[in-house]
Amino acid sequence: MSARQWGRDLAMGARFAFAGGREGWTRALLTAVGVGLGVALLLLTTAIPNALAERNRREEARSDHTFGQQELPRADNTLIVVDADTTYRDRDVRGRLLEPEGKEAPRPPGVAAFPADGEMVVSPALKELLASDDGKLLRERLPYRISGTIGEQGLVGSQELAYYAGGKGLMERLEGPASGARIDSFGNPDLASSDPWDPVLLLLVLVVFVVLLMPVAVFIAAAVRFGGERRDRRLAALRLVGSDSRMTRRIAAGEALAGSVLGLVLGTGFFLLGRQLAASAEVYRVSVFPSYLNPSPLLAVLVALAVPTAAVLVTILALRGVVIEPLGVVRTARPARRRLWWRLLLPLGGLALLFPMVGQGDDSGNFNQYLVIGGVMLLLIGVTALLPWVVETVVARLGSGGVAWQLAVRRLQLSSGVAARMVNGIAVAVAGAIALQMLFAGVEGNYTSASRYDVSRAQMSVDLPDGADTAATVAKYRETEGVRKVTALSDVHLGDRRGEAETIIQITVADCASLREVATFPDCRDGDVFAVKGSEYDGDSERLAKPGTTLGAESDDSGRPGDRAVSWTVPRDIRQAESREDPTGYERGGILLTPGALPEKLGAFLSTRLFLSVDPSVPDAYDHVRNTAARLDPTVPPMTWHSIESNDRYAAIRTGLSVGAACVLALIGASMLVSQLEQLRERRKLLSALVAFGTRRRTLGLSVLWQTAIPIGLGLLLAAAVGMALGAVLLRMTSTSVRVDWPSVLSMTGIGAGVVLVVTLLSLPPLLKLMRPDGLRTE
Repeated sequence: MSARQWGRDLAMGARFAFAGGREGWTRALLTAVGVGLGVALLLLTTAIPNALAERNRREEARSDHTFGQQELPRADNTLIVVDADTTYRDRDVRGRLLEPEGKEAPRPPGVAAFPADGEMVVSPALKELLASDDGKLLRERLPYRISGTIGEQGLVGSQELAYYAGGKGLMERLEGPASGARIDSFGNPDLASSDPWDPVLLLLVLVVFVVLLMPVAVFIAAAVRFGGERRDRRLAALRLVGSDSRMTRRIAAGEALAGSVLGLVLGTGFFLLGRQLAASAEVYRVSVFPSYLNPSPLLAVLVALAVPTAAVLVTILALRGVVIEPLGVVRTARPARRRLWWRLLLPLGGLALLFPMVGQGDDSGNFNQYLVIGGVMLLLIGVTALLPWVVETVVARLGSGGVAWQLAVRRLQLSSGVAARMVNGIAVAVAGAIALQMLFAGVEGNYTSASRYDVSRAQMSVDLPDGADTAATVAKYRETEGVRKVTALSDVHLGDRRGEAETIIQITVADCASLREVATFPDCRDGDVFAVKGSEYDGDSERLAKPGTTLGAESDDSGRPGDRAVSWTVPRDIRQAESREDPTGYERGGILLTPGALPEKLGAFLSTRLFLSVDPSVPDAYDHVRNTAARLDPTVPPMTWHSIESNDRYAAIRTGLSVGAACVLALIGASMLVSQLEQLRERRKLLSALVAFGTRRRTLGLSVLWQTAIPIGLGLLLAAAVGMALGAVLLRMTSTSVRVDWPSVLSMTGIGAGVVLVVTLLSLPPLLKLMRPDGLRTE
């Protein structure tokens, strides 16, 4: 067969698609919408690498940290930058205090002019938040006048909360606990991480991409087969006027090709529309600018070629088992039973590709990315191959029941393939999600761990700057709304004689209530002194804590307060205490002092940390604490404790999965709704005829629900089985014991069923409209 003949037949099919009147246009439009939704998500996927690279580039371009670099002297081109980050209702706020030291001081990216003292420039999202009622508490924390906004080049996302405020005397803050530096330029390429990815994280990335893209491909393949029954009648008419079966299949492929090309156009439009809307959305704390979402030209061309090609191939393959005769299509008769053996080859082939990599998940392991992608794809494609056989086998054995049940079962028995195609995408998505959840649950222990903080005793901590009035500061925190308890612990290290740092002992100063957080003793009153035993870090504590030992300290090279030496003698009435882990998990040793026993001169050497217990039932309790801290010193924000610590890369992959899953679920719902509406449109006359013969609308509505529920129930069962099998193999590949994460399995199947339920409910209003008697009208 010549290429010219192929082109002529495909072109004829394309003309039929657009010149077939209202029916032809409706069918082509439904196909195009289904394909377009998939194309939009594919284009979005091809744009993700560029978006991530651009976010990293902008983060690096505004970097103001100088780790490992030599400190700069003051000059006309230097700038003092002090960190003033904070958190507002679980949203991070990036803050910097700026003090230019000359006319040539570098400006941060996106900032047109330095803000004056008491002024700030803010991101558009922060400006909007501060102007709203929700930003009331944050306005108290940022008492600066807004003098401008940060441009796009200075932000990593459209919804990022960030500000730059002007300040004076910032160099003095850097001598305390504040974080910052003197810089002469922004951007530090040396900060880019060069750590290699371990094999398990690379495996997670590969599987995430395959799992997210497979449902898209399945939906595109299903969308090009819309309008099957009406197309059959057209193909029979073509056979009646003289075309052979091969030519008829090529013409049908031309119709699908036309719909897919129109789908490319619509998909591009959907993508461009979504690209513009992306600036107003934030998913799992990730936002982008429209300019980030530029697909790779090579990948975009690949999508543009692959979608029409797939449309033609899917149509040709779908019609190979159909006998098209001049008087009708044999598909309307009882079809031959589907064979199982070749359908099992796909998942078995996938397992065969993955099996050689079992046990390679250790530090020296490596995974062949082509085998991983191929194996996962074959297993997920196996769901689409097995589901039609499962649906056909089960519905063939379903017994009698009510009228709605009988209508649904009979319809499924006549066209089980159509029902299976509609739920293939959701089944693939659920199978992949279950496998990923099992994999994440299995390797989570390698990348997440319980933190050392005891969040039952305290939930926040803050370090006080040198010279701060501890008593006054503690009083302010105790007056803060939502604070239940404040524990203040002050520390200093003393040597056994002045100037000797080799043998030192830790001295902790606090009131009796606070000392009970770090040690156990029978009774306590102000003026008591305790020697602590049982600490992991006792070292020389036992020798240095003996009564009569003289301990000393002197100012360090930075000229800490006092600039003079101080000595203290261990009193003879020192008592014993047993060490206890403090809220940070640290076992303190050394000596405990109550304020009444503290030498006056020693107070200048103390470093103080506050542990705060917060009442979670008080609205915005954490933000009230942060506001108090900002009033005292905006450069020393309180630290919020978490019970779980997670690897940054692992957390980023999991966030990416959540964002991608949200997009895929939206595509699944939209595509299933289009498919459902197309099927209802095909059966308009049948539904109207049943209503005309007296069938109740409630009965027909229930029959449609049963027609959806039966295949989706079978699809979810199959998806759970395949997903658990794939998850077990992936766990063995990572050298992790196989354990079924039943909560994840049930949640994923529940989410899939929920999407189908929503789509079915949305299709009921059009169903009621199609039941009207005017549906029997024909032209």
